[in-house]
Amino acid sequence: MPTPSLATLTEEQQLIVSEVRRFVDKEVIPVATELEHRDEYPVDLIEQLKVLGMFGATIPEEYGGLNLPFSTYAAIVEELSRGWMSLGGILNTHTMVSWMIKTYCSEDVKSRLLPAMAAGEKRAGLCMTEANAGSDLQAITMTAVRDGDDYLLNGTKMFVTNGVHGKIFAVLTKTDTTAKPPYKGMSTFIVEKETTPGMTVGREIEKLGYKGVETTELFFEDARVPAGNLVGEQEGQGWLHIMSTIEIGRVNVASRAVGVATAAFEDAIRYAKQRHTFGQPIANHQSIQNMLADMATKIEAARLLTRAAAAKKDAGERVDLWGGMAKLFATEVAQEVTLMAMRIHGGYGYTKEMRVERFYRDAPFMLVGEGTNEIQKLVIARNLLKMYGD
Repeated sequence: MPTPSLATLTEEQQLIVSEVRRFVDKEVIPVATELEHRDEYPVDLIEQLKVLGMFGATIPEEYGGLNLPFSTYAAIVEELSRGWMSLGGILNTHTMVSWMIKTYCSEDVKSRLLPAMAAGEKRAGLCMTEANAGSDLQAITMTAVRDGDDYLLNGTKMFVTNGVHGKIFAVLTKTDTTAKPPYKGMSTFIVEKETTPGMTVGREIEKLGYKGVETTELFFEDARVPAGNLVGEQEGQGWLHIMSTIEIGRVNVASRAVGVATAAFEDAIRYAKQRHTFGQPIANHQSIQNMLADMATKIEAARLLTRAAAAKKDAGERVDLWGGMAKLFATEVAQEVTLMAMRIHGGYGYTKEMRVERFYRDAPFMLVGEGTNEIQKLVIARNLLKMYGD
């Protein structure tokens, strides 16, 4: 499907996105369904993503990255997800954590970690959710207590992407359990798995879709973390760090949704032109044409809204409103489009012989990833009420 919104990128940025598109067409699409059905980690594809520089896409050049703006990153994630949504997920928390380190951490932490992250040798995960703290993130119970030059972390995190293969984790804790409101007592730490005794990987959680990338529990039992790894070097700032970082995650999820919806649409329109009923292609039937028109229009609207949110992040603005709208709209569009694509395929669409069944299983994850869409509506409404205040 044509992507006119690429015109907002520079020529060099368009070339990078085009190179990613070629990689997806040549290397990802031919193997994605088989890997996904086996729930197999894409080792070879990860190595190729390293060569393309994707793990350093938004990391500054002085640390070995490409220093791309988020508007370009959004286009890259869309292309990767057009091939296989899980690849966009592997990049997501890695990019979020690298941005957090770049923005809030000391130069010592940046110079020590970002080069290896840019090369993809050390990939990252984000530890926020707990068994009883998902949408209500202030209800986390994980603690961090100062012990000399270190902090001791205790608690369990759930639904950690890159939990097995990742080596660097941003972990949200409470350093003051009595703070009112609770977010004022929250702090984030950069935890390096290889050098942190007391940090262990728990079970891998089986999922309906979003396969090939691990989603795990992580346990922290007196996990000793240097005080220098406290993000922002000051306690009580963790809520700010997480909320500003999760905006990137919402742009990523919205971009993934656009990519999956695009793939479903492209498969549907090809099938509609090839499949014949009553002596003609089903694409000639008005009911099918109406579906295709709705799909294409909503996908392009989702794409433009997502790029707008990314551009605002590039401009240094808070994008909780725009990111929330992009994530809400794009993911609902993906859910709707993948179902319509399955309907166009008819009975074949419900079989594992067609890619559309994979798209249909992947889409629901994005309704809840990086904050449920019900939470997005609250975020949007609260920002609108502020915007249209007195």
